[in-house]
Amino acid sequence: MKIPALLPMLLVSSLALTAQVEHAAVDRYIESELSRQHIPGLALGIYRDGKIEYAKGYGLANVELNVPVKPETIFQSGSVGKQFTATAILMLVEQGRISLDDPITRYFPDAPEFWKTIRIRNLLSHTSGLREYESEEMTRPGGPINMRADYTEDQLVHIIEKFPIDFPVGERWAYRNTNYVLLGVILHQLTGKFYGDFLQERIFRPLGMASTRIISDIDIVPNRAAGYELHDGQLKNQEWVSPTFNSTADGALYFNVPDLARWDEALYGERLLKRSSLESMWTIMRLNNGRQNAGNYGFAWAISRLNGHRLVEHGGAWQGFTTYLGRYTDDKLTVVVLTNLDAGHSDPGVIGHHVAEMYIPGIAVAAARALPEQDAKLREFLQGVLRRAAQGSPDKNDFEPGYAETMTTEAIKRSAARMQKFGDLKSLEFVGESRDADLRELDCRATFANAALLYRVYLNRDGKIARAVLYQ
Repeated sequence: MKIPALLPMLLVSSLALTAQVEHAAVDRYIESELSRQHIPGLALGIYRDGKIEYAKGYGLANVELNVPVKPETIFQSGSVGKQFTATAILMLVEQGRISLDDPITRYFPDAPEFWKTIRIRNLLSHTSGLREYESEEMTRPGGPINMRADYTEDQLVHIIEKFPIDFPVGERWAYRNTNYVLLGVILHQLTGKFYGDFLQERIFRPLGMASTRIISDIDIVPNRAAGYELHDGQLKNQEWVSPTFNSTADGALYFNVPDLARWDEALYGERLLKRSSLESMWTIMRLNNGRQNAGNYGFAWAISRLNGHRLVEHGGAWQGFTTYLGRYTDDKLTVVVLTNLDAGHSDPGVIGHHVAEMYIPGIAVAAARALPEQDAKLREFLQGVLRRAAQGSPDKNDFEPGYAETMTTEAIKRSAARMQKFGDLKSLEFVGESRDADLRELDCRATFANAALLYRVYLNRDGKIARAVLYQ
């Protein structure tokens, strides 16, 4: 906490004591989550206006060697690393070397015909319709992608070019790591440099992010944490993948809490990008029908408002690590949570949101006032939707056809596994409502046995769910 030098010493001591009490409460909460989620180790960063207010490590960075986590401990980024790729692309846009409206066949001339309508902005926003390269279907034994084999960029692109399209460009939103793999290749083509080297030259070194870099299994990396997975309640080391998949632009970085504070500080100014470029990253991409996409997604960030407070955030998961970075830009507060446990068993987003509520009580879903009128029939319908989702058996008739088609078997299983951690749904009440030409937006307080969460749902004129987000 920053305190002006001219304040009386008595006030300084009082404020310092207040900070200690707040931090002790944070510590108690984090320790309880480590126990509840069975997380070996976690690093927490709380930044005010780009400066570290609180940074601490909890648990173990390496279970075998009994090494504790500290703020400097290095974790794998998972998809939080996508925001660096998006920033690099926008740097080239500002230089006039690429346009957001360039067809990607300019960079992949041998791609199939349907790629001609895919623009750079579609890759950045996950509205391309391209299939996920990391899916079970693609990486199963005998499938087109072998996660333990090395590929050149050209070889990987040629494999991806053979994938069928999941939906017409711009018609829907579906999170696909494939999009950012291709953006990394485009960066290489335009700059002549491997995307990781470009990030070092243009972002990491200028900002003093000395510990941030591409993943490497063979290099000696001081303070590196080990990644873990839970199998039948037993802790296991992360699965091995080839160097190829630890060097793609969809989120294959090392970083730590001090480095991310430097990144956060840079995002408040124009050191890396013009303000207009930054705002383009934090603007929800609209679909062909003019609606905002179902992920509330811009370019490598999800954008929302919680009780009127603007939040831009992203999570990540890879090789026994999960990460979360949330920026409450109106309040100039950022929370970073880094863990070394797999995504099936840890949820840093839940932790990050709760810590933010401790610093900004007004964002807590519990603080929102219930609307005076509660449509009992609609409430019962939405409760049923949530309960079926937690059971892994959603009724696709509850949703618009285009949205229902995004509910793959994998996505349903992941969603159910996360929701089951919250326990049984106890109640649901409406706390906010707005409408536009064809959508009704409802904010609901969903109270589970273990958590109270914001459930934001968009209903079309027929009462079907056009999109929905459970803020964790």
